[in-house]
Amino acid sequence: MVKENLQNVIDDMKIACEKSGRNINDVTLIAVSKTKPNELIMEAYESGVRDFGENKVQELLRKKEELPKDIRWHMIGHLQTNKVRQLLGNTVLIHSIDSIRLADTIDTEARKKGIHVDGLLEINIAKEASKYGFLEEELDEILPIFARYKNLHIKGLMTIAPNVEKSEENRKNFKKIKKISVDIIEKNYDNIEVEFLSMGMSGDYTVALEEGANLVRVGTGIFGKR
Repeated sequence: MVKENLQNVIDDMKIACEKSGRNINDVTLIAVSKTKPNELIMEAYESGVRDFGENKVQELLRKKEELPKDIRWHMIGHLQTNKVRQLLGNTVLIHSIDSIRLADTIDTEARKKGIHVDGLLEINIAKEASKYGFLEEELDEILPIFARYKNLHIKGLMTIAPNVEKSEENRKNFKKIKKISVDIIEKNYDNIEVEFLSMGMSGDYTVALEEGANLVRVGTGIFGKR
């Protein structure tokens, strides 16, 4: 099931990339493995997937210990400051930097460990009360703060778009994130690059790809419904 689902996702990604004149090789598919057993994760791994996303620190650490060492683990869920120390050094990318307090903690703990950490700023693009992240209108004030960090490096933006019936409804949100990314590049902030746009999930990843995503997070589309 996983192998077949994965092929369908990749086929859809190729079509979306072709539509927008992009190369699928410039896009990374992150299989969202939260709550999934190791057996299903290994099916995806054996089909070629190496990037997996988790939203709980303890689950990520357990799976990292039990599964192949060449898996690249992504932290995609809300990260509590009291879990930062455990997490650091165990992910390739933290997608969910959603507050200055969290950024301060990551930089401080990374400095103590003598490591560098890459992260994405989570943007609450639809201003949903149930979601974490910075608001678009806060960014001019907040972004210069990241220049002070020596061990945390911002590599792009992430958003979790609203849960909608038709994926097309989220196109406007993905367009906004892309525009924000262009504005950030033009303003040339210290310690902020926009190498990655992490947006799009099982219900809307093709639209996200058409609007510039180069990291897509797909769980249900690969592993089936919980």
